[in-house]
Amino acid sequence: MFETLTGRLNQIFDQLRRRGKLSEADVDAAMKEVRLALIEADVHFSVVKTFIARVRERAVGAEVSRALNPGQQVIKIVNEELVQTLGEPAPLNLTGPKPRVIMMVGLQGAGKTTASGKLARLLKSKGERVLLVAGDPYRPAAIQQLQQLGQRIDVEVETDTSLTPPELAKRARDKAEKGGYTLVIVDTAGRSQMDAQLMDELKAIAANVNPVDILLVVDSMIGQEALNIAQGFRDAIQLTGLVFTKMDGDSRGGAAISIRSVTGVPIKFIGTGEKLDALETYDPTRLSSRILGMGDLIGLIEKAEAAYDVKTAEKQVQKMVKGQFTLEDWLDQMKQMKKMGPLAQIMDMLPGQMGQAVRGIDPSAIEKTFKQSEAIINSMTLKERRDPDVLNASRRRRIAAGCGMEVQDVNRLIKQFREAQKMMKMFQKTGGRGMSNLFG
Repeated sequence: MFETLTGRLNQIFDQLRRRGKLSEADVDAAMKEVRLALIEADVHFSVVKTFIARVRERAVGAEVSRALNPGQQVIKIVNEELVQTLGEPAPLNLTGPKPRVIMMVGLQGAGKTTASGKLARLLKSKGERVLLVAGDPYRPAAIQQLQQLGQRIDVEVETDTSLTPPELAKRARDKAEKGGYTLVIVDTAGRSQMDAQLMDELKAIAANVNPVDILLVVDSMIGQEALNIAQGFRDAIQLTGLVFTKMDGDSRGGAAISIRSVTGVPIKFIGTGEKLDALETYDPTRLSSRILGMGDLIGLIEKAEAAYDVKTAEKQVQKMVKGQFTLEDWLDQMKQMKKMGPLAQIMDMLPGQMGQAVRGIDPSAIEKTFKQSEAIINSMTLKERRDPDVLNASRRRRIAAGCGMEVQDVNRLIKQFREAQKMMKMFQKTGGRGMSNLFG
C-alpha cells in the first residue's frame, strides 16, 4: 500500500535531513518533488495544489527557520497537513434503538459482499449480535458467497429470492428486532455502472429499514474514478462513509488521500487483504505515518495482540530471559507470526530504521524461508527440537531427507537459530537497550 509514493517521499525527506539550514529555494525544490510524487500517486490535482500551498506557507516561516533540525521540522509539517487532508476519523453510528441497520452499497466488483462479511466479523468480535442480509439476487452466486462467509464467521444470513431486496431487508429487520439481534448488515446489489434503477432500489431499502449508516464500498485500484463513483452515490443517497477495498494491492492510493477533501464523505474502513480479519478501522494519523514511511506501531501491536496467545507468549519471554529458547519455541513463533497476516503488510507497519531496513527485502522470499524452516523443524524429533546440540551429521541427513531438502538447508537453519540465541543473550545482558534506536 502506497509503496511507490512512500519510496519517493522518503528520497525527498532524506535530502532535507542532510541540510543544516533550509532556504526558501530548498523548500520550493522539495515541494516540487512532493507535488510530482502525489500526482503520480493519483492524488486529485486540486487536493495536491491546496496541500502544497499549506505546507509551503508553514515551511518558509519562523516555525522552520528557528528549528534545531529544519529538515525534520518540514517532515513534521508534511505529516500534520497530510493528516488534515485525510480527514477526521468517523466511527460507525452505533447509537439509537436496536437493531441498527448498516447498508453496504457500491458497484459490482468492488468487494461489497466480502466487505460485508469482514464487517460482520469485526462487529461480532466487539459483542454485537449480527444478522447478514443477502440483498443481491441478481449477481450469480452472490447469495451463496454471503452464506459461505456467514458460515465461516458463525453469523446467520437472511435470504429469500421470492422477495424483492427492499421487502427482504424489512423482513430481516423485523426478525432482528424480535430475535434479539443488535445489528443488521444489508449486502445490496451492484451494477457495472450507476443507473436510476439501482438508485431507486437502494432508496427503497433505506426507506424500509432506516439505516444508521450507508457505506459505499470502493475498489482502491480504480484510482481517481473512485471520486466520481463516490460523488454519484452521494448525490443519489445519503452516504455516511466509505470502505476502501484492495488497499494491499498495487494501487497508487491517491484516491484515499483525495476523497474526503473532494466529496466530503469520510473513510470508515480500509480492506488490507483477502482474509476476513483484513479490515482496519480508518485512522488518518496512522495512515499518514505509513504513507510517509514512519510505520504504524499501534497497528502492529493490535495485530500481534489478536494473533498471539498471551500465556504462550509469556512463557516464551521467560525462556528467552533464562536462555532456554528452543527450536520448538521458534516454530511456535513462526506459526503465531503467520496469523498476523501477510508479511508484506507487517513490514509496511515497521517504524523507524527497522522499517527502512526491510523496505528493499522481498517478503515472498522470507515467507518461502519460513515454510522451509517449518518443514525442517517438523522433520525433527521432540528431543532434537528441544536440544539442538544432539544434531550430529547423521541426524541432519535424516532430517533433510524427511523434509525433501539438502543438509546445507538444515545447517543454515541451525546457524540462524544460534545467531538468534546470541541476540537474545545480548538483550538479556543489556536489558533491552538499543531497541529504541531500531524503532527510531
